[in-house]
Amino acid sequence: MPSQAQMEKMAHAVARSAPPARSLAPDGDLPPEYWQALLDDAGADGGHPPPKTSGRLQRLSQIPQHLLRLSCRRCSRTVEMQKMDAVRLYGPEAVWRDVGQRLLDDTCTNRTGRHEEDGCWPSFD
Repeated sequence: MPSQAQMEKMAHAVARSAPPARSLAPDGDLPPEYWQALLDDAGADGGHPPPKTSGRLQRLSQIPQHLLRLSCRRCSRTVEMQKMDAVRLYGPEAVWRDVGQRLLDDTCTNRTGRHEEDGCWPSFD
């Protein structure tokens, strides 16, 4: 175990050899070392898989199921459509949420005349 004097001597040697700490102004640029560390990070090059998108936000061309199904939380109706038919009618780049809402609205029976209450409330399960 080093003595107190030896510890102080080592601390002074380390303090003298360490580069001076740079302080950043509030509007100052970040040091290049920071940006290089971000670029060197394993996840910076796309090493992580992309976040999984919700099924309702996927385009029809991205959905793996052949049968698309959704139900209404309001009237409990269920609507099914083959993916091939949905792609033919709405195109492969159509978003499933928009297609599903349109399918329910086209056959909705809950019409009250009030905009806030009209239509079905889709549940994409």
